[in-house]
Amino acid sequence: MIEVSGLTKQYGSRTVVDDVSFALDPGTVTGFLGPNGAGKSTTMRMMTGLVPATAGTALVDGRPYRELPNPGAVVGTLLDASAVHPGRTGRTHLRLLASAIGVPASRVEEVLGLVGLEDAARRRIGGYSLGMRQRLGIAGALLADPPVLVFDEPANGLDPEGIRWMRDLLRGHAARGGTVLLSSHLLGEVEHTVDRLLVIGAGRVVADAPVADLLGADGTAVHAADPAALARALEAAGFHVQHGADGALVVPGADPGAVGAVAAAGGHVLTDLRPVQRGIEDLFFQLTAAA
Repeated sequence: MIEVSGLTKQYGSRTVVDDVSFALDPGTVTGFLGPNGAGKSTTMRMMTGLVPATAGTALVDGRPYRELPNPGAVVGTLLDASAVHPGRTGRTHLRLLASAIGVPASRVEEVLGLVGLEDAARRRIGGYSLGMRQRLGIAGALLADPPVLVFDEPANGLDPEGIRWMRDLLRGHAARGGTVLLSSHLLGEVEHTVDRLLVIGAGRVVADAPVADLLGADGTAVHAADPAALARALEAAGFHVQHGADGALVVPGADPGAVGAVAAAGGHVLTDLRPVQRGIEDLFFQLTAAA
């Protein structure tokens, strides 16, 4: 369990994070979204003790990160994939981390296999691509198999196959009872990965709820054998009808049951009837526009 309460960070007269509060439960993947400069990375760094907070608290299992006996065994972090010594090999880097957090050296080989870096383990990190460095950072976060993962833009540099692999990794971790906080600018990927959205704008939380609740339904799309006749029937019933690009009739604000009832009453043959959902991109810009 992660509990953040009133977390604030000021640099002189500038407030970067302003009274941020949220709680993350086991078994969930939370997407942490916001424009550049909104305060996401600063919040994550305060949570993990890298940046001192001006006010407020961030607790992991009831303790500040810095007071955990072995933080790496509780929270696996990837906050900056470039923060590694370029002259070391991938295997050496992970062995040093393993030694620091009390993990057997055999675990290094396991995580190298898990992230797909077995063949690159003997190469110096300075020759790694960005995607390989991201995989190495994820491997380091997973060394102690911690219950909590905090990742800042982990998909940077990953190809489509790597992004799918990371999605499966995070979903699997949550399915086993783990807690994941994921910051990303890849909104489409976030939509397919997370259970919950935490959106920050100008340093303040502007939304915090399950994805389904935030996206919600924004009307109904319907295909009919005679769309013109169905459109007339819907308008006669008081609905506003729009014409979609794929030939569908779009009825804003109406649920599928209401549209289906009009169609049934008039004997209209339907070939498709479904709710129209807002996309996460539209939601993101709506929530952060005024921030």
